[in-house]
Amino acid sequence: MRRQEFPYLVILILPAMIIALAFFLLPVARLAVVAGTGPSGMATYWTVLTTPRYFEALVATVVLAATVTFTTLLIATIAGLFLERNRFFGRSMLIAMLTFPLAFPGVVVGFLVIMLAGRQGLIGQFTELVFQDRLVFAYSMAGLFMGYVYFSIPRVILTIMAAAEKLDANLEEAARSLGASQWRVVRDVILPALMPALIASGAIAFATAMGAFGTAFTLATNIDVLPMTIYTEFTLRANIASAAALSIVLGLITWIALNVARSFAGTTVAAAG
Repeated sequence: MRRQEFPYLVILILPAMIIALAFFLLPVARLAVVAGTGPSGMATYWTVLTTPRYFEALVATVVLAATVTFTTLLIATIAGLFLERNRFFGRSMLIAMLTFPLAFPGVVVGFLVIMLAGRQGLIGQFTELVFQDRLVFAYSMAGLFMGYVYFSIPRVILTIMAAAEKLDANLEEAARSLGASQWRVVRDVILPALMPALIASGAIAFATAMGAFGTAFTLATNIDVLPMTIYTEFTLRANIASAAALSIVLGLITWIALNVARSFAGTTVAAAG
C-alpha cells in the first residue's frame, strides 16, 4: 500500500468504524459495566452458572440452538442439492415458498406455529378427529424448535444452493467411474466441497437460534430460554445487573461459535485448495 493511499482508505472505512463504535462497542461496554454494578459486583457473572434457573435456561438455549442447527442443515442440504440439480415445473415457486420466511419477523413465525400446533391448530383438530385426543405442543420447546427450524431453513438453503452451483461435476463422474457408490460420492466428494458453506450457514443458524426473541415471546407459556430469561429479569424483576450479565454471556457464546466456525471454514477452504 502506497502511503498516499492511506488517508483515502481511512476516509472510506470511517463510516463503518463509527457505526461499529456507536451500535456495538459502546453498548456492549455499557452492558459489561452495568452487570458489574449490581449488589454482587463482578460476581454477577458467576450467578449465571450458580443460579439453577439461569443455568438451566442457558443449557436449554444451547441445546435447542444446536438441535435446530443440525436439523436445518440436514433438511436444507438435501433440499438445496435437489433444487440446484433438477429443473421441473413449479421449481421457482417452491424455492420462493422455502425462502419466504425471510420476510417474517419472529412474532409472525410464532403465530404460524400456534395456527399449526396450538390449542385450535390444525394438528390438534386432526388428532382429535382421528385419535379422540387433541395434540398441542406449540407452547413448548417442541413448538419453539419447529418455529426456529422454519425461519432458519431459508438462511441455510440459499447458501447451500449457491455452493452447490459451483461444484465440479467432473469430480463426481470420476468417482463413479472408479466404482464409488452414490453414498461414497456424497460422503467423499460432495460434502467436503460443501463443508465451508455448511459451516458458515450452520453458524448463522446457531447464532440466530441462540438470540431469537420474537418467536419465544409469542410461545412463552412453558418455555424458558435465555432471551426470555433476560426479558423477564429486565422488565418484570427490574434485575438490570443480572439481565446485563446474561446478555453478555449470550453474546459471548454466540461470538465464540461464529469465530470457531469461521476458523474451521477457513481451514477447510485451505485444505480443499
